[in-house]
Amino acid sequence: AGLLIALIFGPQFWIKWVMEKHAKEQPEFPGTGGELARHLLDRAGLADVKLERIDGGDHYSPAEKIVRLSARNFDGKSVTAVAVAAHEVGHALQHQDNYAPLMLRQKLAGICIILERTGGVLLMATPVIFSVTHSPVVLLAELVLGLGILASTVVIHIFTLPTEFDASFKRALPILEHYLKPEDMPAARSVLKAAAFTYVASALVSLLDIARWFRILRF
Repeated sequence: AGLLIALIFGPQFWIKWVMEKHAKEQPEFPGTGGELARHLLDRAGLADVKLERIDGGDHYSPAEKIVRLSARNFDGKSVTAVAVAAHEVGHALQHQDNYAPLMLRQKLAGICIILERTGGVLLMATPVIFSVTHSPVVLLAELVLGLGILASTVVIHIFTLPTEFDASFKRALPILEHYLKPEDMPAARSVLKAAAFTYVASALVSLLDIARWFRILRF
């Protein structure tokens, strides 16, 4: 149980620790994360891509063509702020280049939502179907199908990891090498690595939903 908990929550704690470690304000930085993001977007000819400060997590929405940064990273002058901003702009650059893995991830994201909802409905209906059919075979088939659908969402999240690494290390890292001092680059690499693993951490937490359904369905 301890190993399972470490596997599921360890990456999230590590990501938060890395982000906090390098979030110290550095007034000598020429601009905030938001200012850097706007500059990079305009320099790349992406003036049509909007930039928003939000209360939630940092992300780029290809459907809306919006880079969204948390208030702390939007307004912050820290390695974390500028590295996360560069990472999200990296996704906008991928979109500009019609980067195939990003396009695939968008399709998979829509499928993932449908699968999660379908899997949840199937699992909630399991007791009712069993009470009507009294068939262990039907019960087992539905359980396997429902849990398989939920588990597939974890696989989809992990499958998108190459997109995150491309945004961090092939797009953002070369940019930051021109904007940060050499002594800040090790911290920037750590933040970019943490940003790349954010989706994996979310996928692992999704495993808890599967475990929860196992407990609920022990009837």
